[in-house]
Amino acid sequence: MSTENEGNAVPQAPSAPPVPVDAPAVSADSTASAHSNASVTREHATVPGGDAGTGAGVGAGAGSGAAAGAGAWPPPAPPAVPSYASGGGGGAGWGASYQPQEPKPGRRRGGLVAGVLAAALVAGGVGGGVGYWAAEQNDNDTGSTTVSAADTPADLKREPGSVAKIANDALPSVVTIEAQSGSGEGGTGTGFVYDKQGHILTNNHVVASAAEGGKLQATFSNGKKYAAEVVGRAEGYDVAVLKLKSPPADLKPLALGNSDRVAVGDSTIAIGAPFGLSNTVTTGIISAKNRPVTSSDGGQSGKSSYMSALQTDASINPGNSGGPLLDGRGAVIGINSAIKPADSGGLGGSGQSGSIGLGFAIPVNQAKNVAQQLIKTGQPVYPVIGASVALQQDTGEGATISQEGVGGAKPVTPNGPADKAGLKPGDVITKLDDMVIDSGPTLIGQIWTHKPGDTVKITYERDGKERTVDVTLGQRKGDS
Repeated sequence: MSTENEGNAVPQAPSAPPVPVDAPAVSADSTASAHSNASVTREHATVPGGDAGTGAGVGAGAGSGAAAGAGAWPPPAPPAVPSYASGGGGGAGWGASYQPQEPKPGRRRGGLVAGVLAAALVAGGVGGGVGYWAAEQNDNDTGSTTVSAADTPADLKREPGSVAKIANDALPSVVTIEAQSGSGEGGTGTGFVYDKQGHILTNNHVVASAAEGGKLQATFSNGKKYAAEVVGRAEGYDVAVLKLKSPPADLKPLALGNSDRVAVGDSTIAIGAPFGLSNTVTTGIISAKNRPVTSSDGGQSGKSSYMSALQTDASINPGNSGGPLLDGRGAVIGINSAIKPADSGGLGGSGQSGSIGLGFAIPVNQAKNVAQQLIKTGQPVYPVIGASVALQQDTGEGATISQEGVGGAKPVTPNGPADKAGLKPGDVITKLDDMVIDSGPTLIGQIWTHKPGDTVKITYERDGKERTVDVTLGQRKGDS
């Protein structure tokens, strides 16, 4: 998908100063000038089997308009305010509140990243030029009122709680992960230092393409690159642990917070490599908690992951996956994992549109438990109730225990947790503890926030009657 923004022609100013009323009229030839319009095209390129890559380039064109007559008086009326200056017109374009104009024939198309970076470089050059001119004027003109800001190290010191200070402290512990399969396909994601032994915590879908005979490389913010290998993966949780093959001696793990104590409205900071742009920092708040999210690993295995996610409006894009979501102290409260793309009907879709303020992170308490399992045994452990439930997400009426199990198995495992609690096929589970259950995926996500052996209270309906029962969760080892 691409959008193109073009400027509007600006009416020409008079080419000669106005003539006093009592002075003889002055005639002059008409002159003409052209107004140049610049256009920037936004495009995306997908890297097969990975998160995302980037397209690049800037297109430019010129348009012309009629010039005002020389010496005309009074001058022409000021130009009308363009629609984008007063809030924009209608339409819902990606990343814009106005409907983009159709691209004109002959315009060159480039990429969003190159366009934005080029604009930043040009602006920087202009700023530098203006600054030099002001300095020259200050030296030669005693009437100058220019004031320079102090730039001593003490004056530029960032406060401990500022975003700049938190980002500066966290960036050396965040890595950009490049995953490549044996066939050469892959993509870019993010991870962060979990411990001093060289373990890196990230998403399973970031490394899935390289898990079987591929290559993994982690690049730190200082540009140093290290080969890495997979220690363990949990497809259902969408969590993976890597280990640097020759880790540096000065590794600094990020501090882990307590995601159970996060509140809606708390500040968040996300760090990652959106569209391959490493060491990118964005900010926002916690928009919601316990958001049921189902996502896939990008087609590597066809299996889905389920989470009771932290929702944030911090800008998260393809490439942020696996990166840390920090709180206002700089502690990790989640692993950024999924977004709701504007051009996709579901979460974790294949669309490559950018952030619309709906990002989802795996709570760090859950991720920590999974990481410990993977480091210890190399395989995940899942808490279970021992019953199959329907996975349709649009019923809104609870999680129904299926009439048939997967692969011909019984829907309620004999002598399993659900069986011992008296649950039967057809029962509709509506609550787990105090959490409302509206679908099978929501139930799975909530169960997986617990550990095997935990006792939970399940509310269910049978024959129109509501009942409550305690269930002690069992366990399942490995992905199956």
